[in-house]
Amino acid sequence: MRTTPHILVIHGTKVRRPVFILGAPHSGADLLARAIKRSPGFHLTAGRPSVLRVTYAFARRPSIATERVVGAARVLRDAYAESWQISARSCAECPPECRELAGLPRRAGAVRRDAPAGDPSGPCVESKVVHRFADASPDLLYSADVLLDAFPDAQLLQVIRDGRDVVAEMLGDERCLAWFKPGLANLETVFPNPFLGVEDLGERERWSRAATAVKCALRWRGAVRLSARLRAQTPDDQLYTVRYEDLVHHPSRVADDVSAYLGAPISRGTVAGLVRPRDREAAEPRTGVWRERLSPRQLVQVEKVAGTELTRLGYRLSDGE
Repeated sequence: MRTTPHILVIHGTKVRRPVFILGAPHSGADLLARAIKRSPGFHLTAGRPSVLRVTYAFARRPSIATERVVGAARVLRDAYAESWQISARSCAECPPECRELAGLPRRAGAVRRDAPAGDPSGPCVESKVVHRFADASPDLLYSADVLLDAFPDAQLLQVIRDGRDVVAEMLGDERCLAWFKPGLANLETVFPNPFLGVEDLGERERWSRAATAVKCALRWRGAVRLSARLRAQTPDDQLYTVRYEDLVHHPSRVADDVSAYLGAPISRGTVAGLVRPRDREAAEPRTGVWRERLSPRQLVQVEKVAGTELTRLGYRLSDGE
Protein backbone atom coordinates (compact mmCIF):
# COMPACT_ATOMS: atom_id res chain seq x y z
CA MET A 1 0.00 0.00 0.00
CA ARG A 2 1.46 3.31 -1.11
CA THR A 3 1.65 6.30 1.18
CA THR A 4 -0.15 9.57 0.56
CA PRO A 5 1.49 11.48 -2.33
CA HIS A 6 3.83 14.16 -1.10
CA ILE A 7 5.65 16.80 -3.09
CA LEU A 8 8.91 18.28 -1.91
CA VAL A 9 9.74 21.88 -2.74
CA ILE A 10 13.41 22.63 -3.40
CA HIS A 11 14.29 26.29 -4.01
CA GLY A 12 10.70 26.98 -5.00
CA THR A 13 10.58 24.05 -7.48
CA LYS A 14 8.21 21.18 -6.85
CA VAL A 15 9.88 17.79 -7.10
CA ARG A 16 7.76 15.94 -9.63
CA ARG A 17 8.66 12.66 -11.31
CA PRO A 18 12.08 12.34 -9.66
CA VAL A 19 14.39 9.84 -11.37
CA PHE A 20 16.32 7.18 -9.46
CA ILE A 21 19.03 5.06 -11.09
CA LEU A 22 19.42 1.56 -9.66
CA GLY A 23 21.79 -1.33 -10.14
CA ALA A 24 24.16 -3.80 -8.56
CA PRO A 25 27.62 -2.51 -7.64
CA HIS A 26 29.63 -1.79 -10.81
CA SER A 27 26.57 -2.36 -12.97
CA GLY A 28 27.34 0.74 -15.02
CA ALA A 29 24.63 2.89 -13.45
CA ASP A 30 27.20 5.70 -13.16
CA LEU A 31 27.42 6.00 -16.97
CA LEU A 32 23.70 6.60 -17.24
CA ALA A 33 23.86 8.97 -14.29
CA ARG A 34 26.54 11.08 -15.99
CA ALA A 35 24.38 11.49 -19.07
CA ILE A 36 21.32 12.55 -17.07
CA LYS A 37 23.30 14.89 -14.82
CA ARG A 38 24.56 16.72 -17.90
CA SER A 39 21.10 16.98 -19.48
CA PRO A 40 19.29 20.36 -19.39
CA GLY A 41 16.93 20.86 -16.48
CA PHE A 42 18.23 18.02 -14.30
CA HIS A 43 19.87 18.18 -10.89
CA LEU A 44 21.26 14.72 -10.17
CA THR A 45 23.09 13.81 -6.99
CA ALA A 46 25.02 10.68 -6.02
CA GLY A 47 26.46 9.61 -2.71
CA ARG A 48 25.32 12.56 -0.61
CA PRO A 49 25.73 11.59 3.08
CA SER A 50 22.11 12.28 4.03
CA VAL A 51 20.91 9.73 1.46
CA LEU A 52 23.62 7.13 2.03
CA ARG A 53 22.90 6.94 5.75
CA VAL A 54 19.27 6.09 5.07
CA THR A 55 19.73 3.75 2.12
CA TYR A 56 22.36 1.66 3.87
CA ALA A 57 20.18 1.45 6.95
CA PHE A 58 17.37 0.03 4.79
CA ALA A 59 19.75 -2.17 2.77
CA ARG A 60 21.33 -3.80 5.79
CA ARG A 61 18.13 -4.08 7.84
CA PRO A 62 15.14 -4.32 5.49
CA SER A 63 12.79 -4.69 8.47
CA ILE A 64 13.28 -0.99 9.24
CA ALA A 65 11.44 -0.17 6.03
CA THR A 66 8.91 -3.01 5.96
CA GLU A 67 7.77 -2.53 9.54
CA ARG A 68 7.63 1.27 9.40
CA VAL A 69 6.34 1.99 5.90
CA VAL A 70 5.06 5.54 6.43
CA GLY A 71 7.94 6.48 8.71
CA ALA A 72 10.53 5.06 6.31
CA ALA A 73 9.10 7.07 3.42
CA ARG A 74 9.14 10.24 5.51
CA VAL A 75 12.76 9.71 6.53
CA LEU A 76 13.80 9.17 2.90
CA ARG A 77 11.94 12.29 1.74
CA ASP A 78 13.71 14.29 4.44
CA ALA A 79 17.05 12.92 3.26
CA TYR A 80 16.37 14.08 -0.28
CA ALA A 81 15.09 17.43 0.94
CA GLU A 82 18.61 17.96 2.26
CA SER A 83 20.51 16.26 -0.57
CA TRP A 84 18.83 18.15 -3.42
CA GLN A 85 19.58 21.60 -2.03
CA ILE A 86 21.50 23.65 -4.62
CA SER A 87 24.16 25.94 -3.19
CA ALA A 88 27.87 26.63 -3.47
CA ARG A 89 28.41 24.95 -0.13
CA SER A 90 26.47 21.77 -0.91
CA CYS A 91 28.17 21.34 -4.28
CA ALA A 92 31.62 21.99 -2.82
CA GLU A 93 30.95 19.26 -0.26
CA CYS A 94 29.84 16.70 -2.85
CA PRO A 95 31.56 13.34 -2.50
CA PRO A 96 34.02 12.49 -5.30
CA GLU A 97 31.50 10.21 -7.02
CA CYS A 98 28.94 12.99 -7.38
CA ARG A 99 31.49 15.53 -8.61
CA GLU A 100 32.85 13.11 -11.20
CA LEU A 101 29.37 12.63 -12.64
CA ALA A 102 29.32 16.32 -13.47
CA GLY A 103 32.81 16.24 -14.93
CA LEU A 104 34.16 18.34 -12.05
CA PRO A 105 37.47 17.97 -10.20
CA ARG A 106 37.40 15.54 -7.29
CA ARG A 107 38.38 18.26 -4.79
CA ALA A 108 36.78 21.54 -3.77
CA GLY A 109 35.97 24.14 -6.38
CA ALA A 110 32.77 23.24 -8.21
CA VAL A 111 32.18 24.86 -11.57
CA ARG A 112 28.72 25.76 -12.80
CA ARG A 113 27.68 24.42 -16.18
CA ASP A 114 27.23 27.99 -17.40
CA ALA A 115 30.14 29.55 -15.51
CA PRO A 116 33.02 31.19 -17.39
CA ALA A 117 36.04 28.98 -17.90
CA GLY A 118 38.12 28.79 -14.76
CA ASP A 119 35.43 30.15 -12.44
CA PRO A 120 35.52 27.83 -9.41
CA SER A 121 32.68 29.48 -7.47
CA GLY A 122 29.04 28.69 -7.11
CA PRO A 123 26.95 25.52 -7.37
CA CYS A 124 27.32 23.06 -10.23
CA VAL A 125 23.93 24.07 -11.64
CA GLU A 126 21.72 27.15 -11.35
CA SER A 127 18.54 26.46 -9.38
CA LYS A 128 16.45 28.61 -11.73
CA VAL A 129 17.02 26.19 -14.64
CA VAL A 130 16.28 23.01 -12.67
CA HIS A 131 12.89 21.38 -13.07
CA ARG A 132 13.74 17.67 -12.63
CA PHE A 133 15.58 15.99 -9.77
CA ALA A 134 17.40 12.66 -9.79
CA ASP A 135 19.69 10.52 -7.67
CA ALA A 136 22.10 7.69 -8.42
CA SER A 137 23.54 6.91 -5.01
CA PRO A 138 25.15 3.48 -4.59
CA ASP A 139 22.86 0.62 -3.59
CA LEU A 140 19.62 2.55 -4.09
CA LEU A 141 18.16 -0.70 -5.39
CA TYR A 142 17.70 -1.89 -1.81
CA SER A 143 15.47 1.12 -1.11
CA ALA A 144 13.34 0.85 -4.26
CA ASP A 145 10.09 0.08 -2.45
CA VAL A 146 10.60 2.97 -0.06
CA LEU A 147 11.43 5.30 -2.97
CA LEU A 148 8.06 4.53 -4.54
CA ASP A 149 6.34 5.06 -1.19
CA ALA A 150 8.11 8.37 -0.71
CA PHE A 151 7.64 9.52 -4.32
CA PRO A 152 4.66 7.69 -5.88
CA ASP A 153 5.28 9.31 -9.28
CA ALA A 154 9.00 8.44 -9.36
CA GLN A 155 10.60 6.99 -12.48
CA LEU A 156 13.15 4.25 -11.96
CA LEU A 157 15.99 3.37 -14.31
CA GLN A 158 17.74 0.10 -13.57
CA VAL A 159 20.95 -1.08 -15.21
CA ILE A 160 21.75 -4.77 -15.68
CA ARG A 161 25.27 -5.98 -16.47
CA ASP A 162 26.92 -9.36 -17.00
CA GLY A 163 27.57 -10.67 -13.49
CA ARG A 164 31.04 -11.91 -14.41
CA ASP A 165 32.09 -8.39 -15.36
CA VAL A 166 30.53 -7.08 -12.15
CA VAL A 167 32.47 -9.58 -10.05
CA ALA A 168 35.70 -8.73 -11.88
CA GLU A 169 35.17 -5.03 -11.09
CA MET A 170 34.13 -5.68 -7.47
CA LEU A 171 37.28 -7.69 -6.80
CA GLY A 172 39.31 -4.56 -7.45
CA ASP A 173 37.15 -2.25 -5.33
CA GLU A 174 38.14 -2.08 -1.67
CA ARG A 175 34.90 -0.29 -0.71
CA CYS A 176 32.81 -3.15 -2.09
CA LEU A 177 34.96 -5.78 -0.43
CA ALA A 178 34.79 -3.99 2.92
CA TRP A 179 31.17 -5.15 3.33
CA PHE A 180 32.44 -8.74 3.60
CA LYS A 181 34.56 -8.06 6.67
CA PRO A 182 33.35 -9.71 9.90
CA GLY A 183 32.66 -6.35 11.53
CA LEU A 184 30.27 -5.31 8.76
CA ALA A 185 28.71 -8.57 7.58
CA ASN A 186 25.40 -9.02 9.40
CA LEU A 187 24.30 -12.55 8.49
CA GLU A 188 23.81 -13.44 12.12
CA THR A 189 21.15 -10.78 12.61
CA VAL A 190 19.61 -10.50 9.12
CA PHE A 191 18.66 -13.67 7.24
CA PRO A 192 17.75 -14.11 4.44
CA ASN A 193 20.09 -11.26 3.57
CA PRO A 194 19.30 -9.43 0.29
CA PHE A 195 22.29 -7.11 0.65
CA LEU A 196 24.81 -9.96 0.81
CA GLY A 197 22.71 -12.14 -1.49
CA VAL A 198 22.55 -15.03 0.97
CA GLU A 199 19.17 -16.76 0.75
CA ASP A 200 19.36 -20.26 2.20
CA LEU A 201 20.86 -21.93 5.25
CA GLY A 202 23.51 -23.77 3.24
CA GLU A 203 24.82 -20.50 1.83
CA ARG A 204 24.85 -18.92 5.25
CA GLU A 205 26.83 -21.82 6.74
CA ARG A 206 29.40 -21.71 3.92
CA TRP A 207 29.60 -17.93 3.61
CA SER A 208 32.42 -17.29 6.10
CA ARG A 209 34.64 -19.80 4.27
CA ALA A 210 33.61 -18.78 0.76
CA ALA A 211 36.08 -17.26 -1.67
CA THR A 212 35.79 -13.53 -2.24
CA ALA A 213 34.67 -14.10 -5.84
CA VAL A 214 31.80 -16.23 -4.53
CA LYS A 215 30.70 -13.48 -2.13
CA CYS A 216 30.77 -10.94 -4.97
CA ALA A 217 28.73 -13.29 -7.15
CA LEU A 218 26.17 -13.72 -4.38
CA ARG A 219 25.81 -9.92 -4.11
CA TRP A 220 25.25 -9.65 -7.86
CA ARG A 221 22.78 -12.53 -7.89
CA GLY A 222 20.82 -11.03 -5.01
CA ALA A 223 20.69 -7.67 -6.75
CA VAL A 224 19.39 -9.02 -10.07
CA ARG A 225 16.75 -11.05 -8.24
CA LEU A 226 15.62 -7.89 -6.50
CA SER A 227 15.55 -6.19 -9.91
CA ALA A 228 13.37 -8.97 -11.31
CA ARG A 229 10.89 -8.68 -8.45
CA LEU A 230 10.84 -4.91 -8.87
CA ARG A 231 10.10 -5.33 -12.59
CA ALA A 232 7.18 -7.63 -11.81
CA GLN A 233 5.50 -5.23 -9.38
CA THR A 234 6.17 -1.84 -11.00
CA PRO A 235 4.12 -0.27 -13.85
CA ASP A 236 5.92 0.02 -17.18
CA ASP A 237 5.74 3.81 -17.10
CA GLN A 238 7.71 3.86 -13.85
CA LEU A 239 10.52 1.42 -14.55
CA TYR A 240 12.85 1.07 -17.52
CA THR A 241 15.72 -1.40 -17.76
CA VAL A 242 18.96 -0.66 -19.60
CA ARG A 243 21.55 -3.30 -20.37
CA TYR A 244 25.09 -2.13 -19.83
CA GLU A 245 26.20 -3.91 -22.99
CA ASP A 246 23.62 -1.99 -25.05
CA LEU A 247 24.73 1.26 -23.45
CA VAL A 248 28.35 0.60 -24.46
CA HIS A 249 27.73 -0.74 -27.97
CA HIS A 250 24.62 1.25 -28.98
CA PRO A 251 24.77 4.52 -27.01
CA SER A 252 22.65 6.56 -29.45
CA ARG A 253 19.82 4.03 -29.39
CA VAL A 254 19.88 3.87 -25.59
CA ALA A 255 19.90 7.68 -25.39
CA ASP A 256 16.77 7.81 -27.58
CA ASP A 257 15.00 5.11 -25.55
CA VAL A 258 15.81 6.75 -22.21
CA SER A 259 14.72 10.14 -23.57
CA ALA A 260 11.37 8.69 -24.61
CA TYR A 261 10.90 7.01 -21.23
CA LEU A 262 11.76 10.11 -19.19
CA GLY A 263 10.04 12.56 -21.50
CA ALA A 264 13.25 14.61 -21.43
CA PRO A 265 16.04 15.04 -23.97
CA ILE A 266 19.13 12.95 -23.24
CA SER A 267 21.82 13.95 -25.72
CA ARG A 268 23.09 11.25 -28.05
CA GLY A 269 26.41 13.05 -28.23
CA THR A 270 26.74 13.17 -24.46
CA VAL A 271 26.09 9.44 -24.07
CA ALA A 272 28.41 8.57 -26.94
CA GLY A 273 31.12 10.83 -25.51
CA LEU A 274 30.91 9.10 -22.13
CA VAL A 275 31.09 5.65 -23.69
CA ARG A 276 33.86 6.56 -26.15
CA PRO A 277 35.78 9.38 -24.45
CA ARG A 278 38.07 11.52 -26.60
CA ASP A 279 40.41 12.02 -23.67
CA ARG A 280 43.13 9.43 -24.18
CA GLU A 281 43.66 9.14 -20.42
CA ALA A 282 39.99 8.41 -19.71
CA ALA A 283 39.05 4.78 -19.22
CA GLU A 284 36.74 3.54 -21.95
CA PRO A 285 33.83 1.38 -20.73
CA ARG A 286 34.22 -2.21 -21.88
CA THR A 287 32.32 -5.46 -21.91
CA GLY A 288 33.74 -8.92 -21.30
CA VAL A 289 36.47 -7.75 -18.92
CA TRP A 290 35.99 -10.96 -16.94
CA ARG A 291 37.93 -12.85 -19.63
CA GLU A 292 41.08 -10.96 -18.63
CA ARG A 293 40.54 -10.50 -14.92
CA LEU A 294 38.98 -13.71 -13.59
CA SER A 295 41.09 -16.79 -13.15
CA PRO A 296 39.65 -20.10 -14.42
CA ARG A 297 38.87 -21.07 -10.83
CA GLN A 298 37.12 -17.77 -10.11
CA LEU A 299 35.10 -18.08 -13.30
CA VAL A 300 33.88 -21.53 -12.28
CA GLN A 301 32.97 -20.19 -8.83
CA VAL A 302 31.03 -17.24 -10.25
CA GLU A 303 29.12 -19.28 -12.80
CA LYS A 304 28.27 -21.95 -10.23
CA VAL A 305 26.65 -19.29 -8.04
CA ALA A 306 25.14 -17.05 -10.72
CA GLY A 307 24.77 -19.33 -13.74
CA THR A 308 20.97 -19.54 -13.60
CA GLU A 309 20.58 -15.76 -13.51
CA LEU A 310 23.16 -15.27 -16.29
CA THR A 311 21.23 -17.67 -18.51
CA ARG A 312 17.88 -16.12 -17.64
CA LEU A 313 19.23 -12.69 -18.58
CA GLY A 314 20.47 -14.00 -21.92
CA TYR A 315 24.19 -14.25 -21.18
CA ARG A 316 25.95 -17.39 -22.38
CA LEU A 317 28.15 -19.24 -19.93
CA SER A 318 31.87 -19.43 -20.61
CA ASP A 319 31.85 -22.87 -22.21
CA GLY A 320 29.40 -21.57 -24.77
CA GLU A 321 31.50 -18.56 -25.78
